[in-house]
Order: sequence, then C-alpha cells, then structure tokens
Amino acid sequence: MVTRPSGRASDALRPVSIEPGFARHAEGSVLIRMGGTEVLCAASVESRVPTFLRGQGKGWVTAEYGMLPRATHSRGSREAAKGKQSGRTQEIQRLIGRSLRAVVDLKALGEMSITVDCDVLNADGGTRCASITGAWVALRLALETLVRNRVLAGVPLTAQVAAVSCGLTGAGAVLDLDYDEDSNAAADANFVLTEAGGIVEIQGTAEQAPFSETQFHDLMRLARIGTGQLFAAQREAVEAALGTTGGTR
Repeated sequence: MVTRPSGRASDALRPVSIEPGFARHAEGSVLIRMGGTEVLCAASVESRVPTFLRGQGKGWVTAEYGMLPRATHSRGSREAAKGKQSGRTQEIQRLIGRSLRAVVDLKALGEMSITVDCDVLNADGGTRCASITGAWVALRLALETLVRNRVLAGVPLTAQVAAVSCGLTGAGAVLDLDYDEDSNAAADANFVLTEAGGIVEIQGTAEQAPFSETQFHDLMRLARIGTGQLFAAQREAVEAALGTTGGTR
C-alpha cells in the first residue's frame, strides 16, 4: 500500500487548532488552522435583514469567502480588482451560508443578520471545510455576545456543524486531504455533518473512473471520524473563549 505524502494514517486529520478572538472588533471570530491551511473567520451582527425577510420576524445568517492573493503557490488577482467574484468563490460562500443556517433557529434570532467572513490566509487544501468548521465557532461566539448584551435570551443554535474532506488516492480512502493529495486524488468529497450524525451536505466527484458505493461508505466512515474530532476542537475553542469573556454556557 502506498503511504500518504504526509505520512499520516488514513484516518488521521492534519494538526488542528482554533484560536478564538483573533479579530478583536468582530462580535465573534477565530483563526482556524488545519495543517497548512489557515482561515480567519469573523462574524458581524447587523440589526436588519435582507428585503425578502422584512416583517417576517426571522433573522438571516450568511457568509462571504475569499483568498488572499498569496494564499496559494502563485499570486492570484484580487477579485475586487476584477470587479466580480469567481464562480468558485460564490459556490463556496453559499455552501458556508447553507451549512450555518441548517443549525440556526432563524425565528429565535429575530430580525437581525449575521455575516461570517471567511478569509483564507494560507491554502493547503480543504479551505471550504476549514471555513465551515471555523465559521460555526465564530457564529457561536457572536451569538454569545448578543446573549451577554441581553439582545437575545438564549443562543439560537440547534446543533454543531463541521466539515471535512475525504478522498480516494494511491493510499486508498483517506481523511482530510492536503493540496498534494487533493490535486492527485481519483475521487474527493466534502462532508458537512452535525454532531448528532445529521448530513447537511455532501459534495463528491470522481476525477477519474467512477467510484463504488462501498468506496463511498469508506469515505463516509472517515468523515464521521474526522468531524468527531473537529466537534471536540470547536467545543474546546468555545469553552476557552467563554472562560475569558464570561459568556453563557
């Protein structure tokens, strides 16, 4: 069996850390690191909702995603300079927004909006998954801020959500692909799951020949292992932040 470039076991995540409070002016923020991928997630609160939600007594949670020009091996142009976002950027930020809204009680949030900005500082594979995992913590901390300021009576979250990539490589089915693995994988998939085992979204693609249902189940098994560890890292980050801010538990 071929070994992974990193030497990791097939079911091993890259080193993960989630540092809360990184953006000091945001209502909630974290810097999440998954191996060489680093994403700053900052949640901002506004006391208004989009036009299509006005008067309905519901809130809104959305996300924006972007990469710094030198987050990758060669410089990428700033999308603001081009005057439009790429299709990839739009697809990823919509995924992040959907993933967060799946675990928020928008009625309990009331008529306010929370935008989570996910800015990739360094990219080494799995940026959308790291963004979702970090964005949930930033959102949780923003909601804690609203509770602490007596804007909300409680945190309107219904579950934790996290995401991880899995793929089929020369080493077989593996968890949490870095760039080298992702760029050479025969198939890859992103799993967005809740801590109770619910499926929010799965994005899977065969890059070469179609893969089997058995192989898919192998990837799903790995995703559950990986997200289990990510849920624990999320909880640790929230507890660390609440211990210093005196938030609700």
